[in-house]
This record gives sequence, C-alpha cells and structure tokens, in this order.
Amino acid sequence: MELRVDDKRALVTGSSGGIGQRIATMLAEAGADVTVVYRGDVRGAEETATQIRSHGRRALVQPCDVGDAEQVERLFEAHFAAFGGIDILVNNAGIGISGLLHEQPLEDFERVMRTNLYGPLFCSRHAARSMIAAGNGGRIINISSVHEESCTPGGGAYCISKGGLRNLTRTMAIELGSHEITVNGIAPGMIVTEGMNTRALQDEHFRAEAASKIVMRRVGLPDDVAAMALFLASDTASYCTGATHFVDGGWMLTWPPV
Repeated sequence: MELRVDDKRALVTGSSGGIGQRIATMLAEAGADVTVVYRGDVRGAEETATQIRSHGRRALVQPCDVGDAEQVERLFEAHFAAFGGIDILVNNAGIGISGLLHEQPLEDFERVMRTNLYGPLFCSRHAARSMIAAGNGGRIINISSVHEESCTPGGGAYCISKGGLRNLTRTMAIELGSHEITVNGIAPGMIVTEGMNTRALQDEHFRAEAASKIVMRRVGLPDDVAAMALFLASDTASYCTGATHFVDGGWMLTWPPV
C-alpha cells in the first residue's frame, strides 16, 4: 500500500536539514505542498525547497524562531497567503543546551522550553484554528524524543521539554478529536544526522558501540522518522491519535542498560 497525501498543505518547522528536511521532502514525494521553516540555515532551507519542487510540488521558505509568538503568527500568515490553509503540521524544530539543572543559567533553560515546548504550542494553535474553520480535519505531528521517557544528567532542560511535549500532544488530541484532527508524537532514538549525533556519523567505532545497545543493532536514519511522519499524516492513520510512536529500534525496551 502506497501512502499518499496528494494536494495536502503542510508546514514543517526545523526543515533546513536532518530529520525535518527528510520529512518535508518525503511529504512532497507523496503529493504535498510544503512550507519549509528555518531559523538560521537559509541555504539548507533552500535546498529542501529545491528537492520539494523537483517532485512537482510547491514550496515556500520562511524564517522563524518558533519560540517567539509574533514570529509564529507572521509565519502562518505567509503560509496561509501562499496555500490558503493547512492540512499537516509537523513540529520538528528543537534544541538542546546541556547543563545541570541547579547550575544552568535560567536563560538557557527558558530557551530550550520556548523552542521545544512553546514552539509546538504556538504553531499548533494556529494550525488547529484553521483546521477547525475549514472543517476537513487535519494532522498535527510533534517530533519528541526518547528522552520524554528517559532522563539523563546534564540534559534536564531537554528531557523536561520533551516530557511536556508528550502531554501537550495528549491534551490537544483530546481537545481536537471531535474535529477529526489527530495529534500524535514521534520519539526518535539515535538518528544519525549532521546536526544531531554527529559523532555517530563521523566515528565508526562509536556508531558500532551505540548500535550494539539497540535491539535492532543499528542506528536510525532520517528516513526512519520521516516514514512514520508520512504514515501519521496520511488517511491510513485517521484512527491514531494521542500516542507517542517510538522510532528507536527498540532502544527503550532495554533502557536503562543492565
């Protein structure tokens, strides 16, 4: 069965590279037009747009700090002006700033929260209002992390933000279900990209050691996450909502390692 999202209008945050770029391009391969959202990497965003257009789909490139409510409002104004509405929102943008919680500067903690938790909230509010007004249902997909489940010292801000994102997903699923809008989370494990897990990309020994701790005995690729996003965006997943879908090769089944 081929998954299709023909003529759907999508917006993917953090899609200038890595997982977000692959989600955006896979949605385009399956028939969607896509707004590509970036914060700093305009060249990466333009490359994503080029790939989208190579599949015969429309692409809009927009800068946005998703943690800034006013910038998010302008982002959606531009998206609606270009595409007229929204059918699929993928909240992928995220950051991590290391630090022990009792030592970390408050501004670092707040920055992680605004990007990883407030950003999906701001974007989802705009998307939900438009989807409800259109009356055609919709899909909201939040890219979380296995760290919504497992916590690590020095990664507290990130883990807390992803734990919050899990319950944002669940709460909005309850609130929007009667409008046929599904809200789901995807929790990637070790996904090898230039921006995240760069060491695993560059260090073969480290990658092999990490893979040995994963049930499937391999690290993940952006395609693994994008395929789940496409499924959740498609009509095939119309009865799936409020869940976190782990794309981790079974890593969390054995966490913590004995």
